[in-house]
Amino acid sequence: GASVLLLRACLALLASPIYLLSFLGLWEPLCKKIIFPFILEKIGGIHDKKSKKHKQELFRNLPDFKGPSGTLRLLEIGTGGGSNFQFYPEGCRVTCTDINPNFQQGLAKNMKKNQHVRYEGFLVAAGEDLGQVRSGSVDAVVCTLVLCSVRSVSGTLREVLRVLRPGGAFYFLEHVAAEHSSWRYFWQQVCYPTWKLVFAGCCLTRELWKELEEAKFSELKIKHISLAMPWMPIEPHIVGYGVK
Repeated sequence: GASVLLLRACLALLASPIYLLSFLGLWEPLCKKIIFPFILEKIGGIHDKKSKKHKQELFRNLPDFKGPSGTLRLLEIGTGGGSNFQFYPEGCRVTCTDINPNFQQGLAKNMKKNQHVRYEGFLVAAGEDLGQVRSGSVDAVVCTLVLCSVRSVSGTLREVLRVLRPGGAFYFLEHVAAEHSSWRYFWQQVCYPTWKLVFAGCCLTRELWKELEEAKFSELKIKHISLAMPWMPIEPHIVGYGVK
């Protein structure tokens, strides 16, 4: 515990300009509008390459959840720049949501590249508050690298279950806490406060599989995987889907 606190203090000292801007109330708007979209685009590109085969496997059965009309109505929480569009099936109708509306450049680029998908609109909304989406109105919900930063994981999962039709599916790929006895977990604890500040609320130590297991899915498939991200404490991931 003492080692963690000491190293946290050292890291905070290195990041002291960010902490000062945060204290003055200037960091959050700057981060949200410019810095986080830029960082996410750069790191997201690396993560996309590392996770591509896992996403291909994950989304392979998306067409199985088409509604009675034969169309797949999909809601993506935390769309960001739209890196998941390439994995969605032909004719899929996608509604995009994100709490941060400043990803428009990357989003427009991926929409143009993936014209096999029909885009229904973009909603500025948090995962815990999808009130703009009717209950039982979508066949699938997708959430990748988002549950780490929502204010309430349980609240987000309740909203997911509300907007899904019976028999619909929730797809996820998220980084999670490492084994508590591991060095990875030690460094996650060290980096946690500064990482959360820099990465717009992203939490390194959430054991998301536990909250998914407690949610009321009739069927849940979770797989623990490792994605080696150089110099980053986000190697442990979970991937899978749950059925309402």
